[in-house]
Amino acid sequence: MVVKFVPHEKAIRDALSGLLFRDVEIAQGEPVVHSATELATTAVYVDDRTATAAVVIADLPMSAYAGAAIGLIPKGGAEAAIEDRELSPSVKENFDEVLNVLASLFNAEGEPHVRLYQTFGLKELPPNDLIAISRTLGRRSDLKVTVAGYGAGRLSVVLA
Repeated sequence: MVVKFVPHEKAIRDALSGLLFRDVEIAQGEPVVHSATELATTAVYVDDRTATAAVVIADLPMSAYAGAAIGLIPKGGAEAAIEDRELSPSVKENFDEVLNVLASLFNAEGEPHVRLYQTFGLKELPPNDLIAISRTLGRRSDLKVTVAGYGAGRLSVVLA
């Protein structure tokens, strides 16, 4: 076990708000589970030995709104992505950067370094071991994230 504590909601809110240059509201939400019916972006975070430390799963609206907001893409671009059930290459790249910055939430002084290792897009099913981690009960935080001027989506942070 590399990461000992799920990042606090305030830390997640502050990281997203600072990165997106927008107010972000965080509330308890429903878990995000990547499946054939629910599209989600999955990020895998690893330690220096490439052992999985955490998984972050974002539903389609979260992926679209945060990816658009960081790239200063109008809300309509995010809404079109949600309607089309697909992120444009630029919105996907932008959201991958959001996920990269969230790696900082898992790093603490005196603890092993954790970094973003890989992301799986909306239509890319992660390997079974990552799906199993994403369905773990307990060491997780399931959030509703509202990005001011865009909308709300869901984000699940799960420790391996």
